[in-house]
Amino acid sequence: MSIELQKITKSYDTNLVLEDISVRIETGEFFAIVGPSGCGKSTLLRMIAGLIPISAGVLKIDEEIVNQLPPQDRKLTMVFQNYALFPFLNVAENVAFGLKARRLAKNEVAQRVKQALELVNLSDFAKRKPRELSGGQRQRVALARAIASDAKVCLMDEPLSNLDAQLRGKMRSEIRELQQQLGLTLIYVTHDQVEAMTMADRIMVLHDQHVQQIGSPVQIYQHPQNTFVADFFGTPRINFLTVQHAVSNQLAVDLFLKFELQTKLPAGTYQIGVRPGDLVVDFNQPQTNATVRNLEYLGTQSVIHAQLDHGEEVRITVAGQLTVGVNQRMLVTAKPNFIVFDQHQQAVLFAQGGKQDGTNQIQQLQQA
Repeated sequence: MSIELQKITKSYDTNLVLEDISVRIETGEFFAIVGPSGCGKSTLLRMIAGLIPISAGVLKIDEEIVNQLPPQDRKLTMVFQNYALFPFLNVAENVAFGLKARRLAKNEVAQRVKQALELVNLSDFAKRKPRELSGGQRQRVALARAIASDAKVCLMDEPLSNLDAQLRGKMRSEIRELQQQLGLTLIYVTHDQVEAMTMADRIMVLHDQHVQQIGSPVQIYQHPQNTFVADFFGTPRINFLTVQHAVSNQLAVDLFLKFELQTKLPAGTYQIGVRPGDLVVDFNQPQTNATVRNLEYLGTQSVIHAQLDHGEEVRITVAGQLTVGVNQRMLVTAKPNFIVFDQHQQAVLFAQGGKQDGTNQIQQLQQA
């Protein structure tokens, strides 16, 4: 079933939480809603579920307007962050609880519970109480309960945030496989950019009450529409370098750190976004423009925290382990991969592997 949001707005008295949220989520799509704490992700999910009333706008499920439809009639299920299991019921009884409330036949309830527990590999734990399970197993019970409901739309509100890093990775794969196997339309709320990037078909980025961008993980990472989206995705974080630019064919941070342009930009102040892996370091040059301030070794790569001579700090990733010390001098240059943002923090040019695009944005900037 598809879900469509048309200019959805939520406010409490004079406090505006969300404004003009519009998107269509297609049948069978894995759709992630991402943003920092307090941006309205869970509020939006609860409006879709019918747990919170919509202040303005239209919500459609399977082409039907459902603004006034109660939660139990929306043909969807929800998995919460805190599992929401009944401690006095065993695993099978927890999974069966909602089915019994719908007065389904006993044999159908038993069959659905059996199939759901098999799908999440909990058949051997059917008689255990929640207190006898690990965090990952409890989350699987919550997933089984959602699967057993046979709803075609599933809403998940940060379901993995209470798990350790290793288990989160395993559960990400399991949720994605289940979603594809069952053909669910899944809306997944998270503040974790890694979850969104590795699981979702499309991502909505929320911030400051509005949608910042909607796109595939590749589009979001390679073509962020503003500095917030660029900064939110990527580990280590992207570098932003401020440039006072006169009309020329390059943006120059200093004598050595320069970015060639294929299209002239109007004079003004710009920020250049450069991923840490697109900066290049050389410790053997007589001319230098930066100093090592800290070094992190992450196994497959090292992260250099450096300060350019004019004061800006940058993060640079290099393969393997480095044997350099704090305060060591080096030369920092850049690959031809970067993003240019205007003074309003909007992207105006994308450069990747020698190719550059952004003509429309630049024309708008020139006209302004």
